[in-house]
Amino acid sequence: MASVSAPNSLQGLPLLDVDILRTFIAIAETGSFTRAAQQVFRTPSAVSMQIKRLEETLGRAMFVREPRQVHLTPEGEILLGYARQLLELNDEAVGQFLSPQVGGTVRLGAPSDMGTRYLPAIIAQFTRAYPAVQVNVRLGRSPDLMRRLDVGELDLALLVSEAGRTPAIGAEPIYSEALVWAGREGGVAWNRTPLPLAVADRGCAWRRIAMEALNRAGMRYRIAYTSEHAEAHVAALAADIAIAPLPRGLVQPPLRVIEHEEGGLPPLAEYALSLKRIPARGAAAEALAQHLIDHFASQAVG
Repeated sequence: MASVSAPNSLQGLPLLDVDILRTFIAIAETGSFTRAAQQVFRTPSAVSMQIKRLEETLGRAMFVREPRQVHLTPEGEILLGYARQLLELNDEAVGQFLSPQVGGTVRLGAPSDMGTRYLPAIIAQFTRAYPAVQVNVRLGRSPDLMRRLDVGELDLALLVSEAGRTPAIGAEPIYSEALVWAGREGGVAWNRTPLPLAVADRGCAWRRIAMEALNRAGMRYRIAYTSEHAEAHVAALAADIAIAPLPRGLVQPPLRVIEHEEGGLPPLAEYALSLKRIPARGAAAEALAQHLIDHFASQAVG
């Protein structure tokens, strides 16, 4: 969708793109192009291009860019109010047509890191479009989510595996992302022997990918910090007591990507995200499944 309608609109004025307004609001609320990119499922470069188009359309700078933060200009503050109103009207209009057709409850399972990085924004967008649908989310490891699917406690689940490996039977690959070695900026944990790792417990795809890579490279390591939650790994890295395999999108200051050439660290494989759903769970479950697929497809393309 183009951000500007041709000047042939009724008043001769351009039309603002709803997707760009969502990105604009995300930047204003997070103070970061990178964090906003994660919320709207695009790359930072795609987000920068969207804001460039917005500023060119309106002929005003919307943000003051600083090394570690961005903040709104006075013109940006004015636009923020209008942008929120426009999005609310858009979502209300769409919901008026969709809500009578789809309703009910959907039980969704997802990995813990998805519960903080992606799901809040995804579920918020979905419930605005389908206000009659209630979404109940359970976070956990993929093996546990698979078990809950099998016994009927979930309707659909996002599952993590190593890219290139056959996903669980009936699961549909919808996204993949690079894993990188991460540590504290200026830290020394990555240079210790044995290498201290922060990982989840057994059954985690990130853990398996990292340990298999280290074993193939013949590098000594120890499990220094174990948690099921990515936020705990980030905290351990920030304290420089370990390094960890993380998706590149999770690596934010004070952390940095440790390039494998630096300390002879082996490169890491990508991890894959698959969607598995229980058949014949109804229109609400199918609507959420398609919503998830569409969002991660836009992230991959962005």
